[in-house]
Amino acid sequence: MLSTLPASTFPSDPLLGNPFSAFDGGFPPWECPDIFSAFKHTKPVNSSSGSDELNQNHAKTKSDSDEPNRTNSVTDERKRRRMISNRESARRSRMRKQKHLENLRIQMNRFKMENRELSNRLRFILYHSRRTRTENDQLQSEHIMLRQKLSDISQILIFQQLQPFSSAWPHNSTITPE
Repeated sequence: MLSTLPASTFPSDPLLGNPFSAFDGGFPPWECPDIFSAFKHTKPVNSSSGSDELNQNHAKTKSDSDEPNRTNSVTDERKRRRMISNRESARRSRMRKQKHLENLRIQMNRFKMENRELSNRLRFILYHSRRTRTENDQLQSEHIMLRQKLSDISQILIFQQLQPFSSAWPHNSTITPE
């Protein structure tokens, strides 16, 4: 305690003097407050996160009993190992998920490119299909026209071939009734 130490044990600065000069005489033991007695029976306050719970439980178990309790230490060790294993598993799971998402993005980009290519091909085919249909319609109307012309020419030829025979036939006016 401070009251039991002589004043010469404290370093003094010649400019400042003895900063503890008020205590040179010391306190009588009945007037000296024991400032450390308030802290003797209190437990330390710890700030912790969720991962420190195991350490706190382990510390409580050790502080509650003087002898080491094997079952608690074994279960604490198992919990700690399981916690580490779970963290590692979660990390692997996150990595798998990230890799899966990256693969899906790559696949999506590939499908977008393929879709664009197929869309271009479809437009090309539709263009040629319309063009072919238009050409086919023109050819069909030309075919109908040519068939009609052929029919007209055939009739004219038949009529011309029959014409020489018509002049050879006797007329009704020349036939006299008897």
